Amino acid sequence: MVMRWFRENIWAAVAVTLLRLYLGWQWLHHGWEKVKDGFDASGFLKGAVAKPVSNYATQEVIYPNYTYFIEHFALPNVKLINFLIPWGEFLIGLGLIVGAFTLVAAFFAMMLNFLFLFAGTVSSNPWLLLLAFVIFTAGANAGRFGVDHYLQPLLNRSRTKRTSREN
Repeated sequence: MVMRWFRENIWAAVAVTLLRLYLGWQWLHHGWEKVKDGFDASGFLKGAVAKPVSNYATQEVIYPNYTYFIEHFALPNVKLINFLIPWGEFLIGLGLIVGAFTLVAAFFAMMLNFLFLFAGTVSSNPWLLLLAFVIFTAGANAGRFGVDHYLQPLLNRSRTKRTSREN
């Protein structure tokens, strides 16, 4: 009953829109700063490999697969990472602010926050992750006051036409 209210009620949509605008501004602002000023993730990535998240008592690495990923994929492809992070953050923010592909933007916001947390950066990431989760949980109601309100019926019609042609 609560989830239905959260996903369908107009006042829930208003609340989620306010969260969406706040979270979108955070992503847009930080992404644009990185685009404008230049961004180099190599120091961050090297630090995440040199001092991975580990158990306080045993010093055992908690996310060895992620450390392996950083060392063997992200660092050798740091130019790609230097492009994806700033533009990804900027586009996440833009999508959340205008309410276009809201659930996709919230999903990738959560993914980036998880990646930063796995690398050991706590900062504001848990807070931003929680807000993105709330927006994502709201489903289509999260984009009710945005471009998704107009875009979703078009996508549904296109999907219906495609399905009817396949049958």
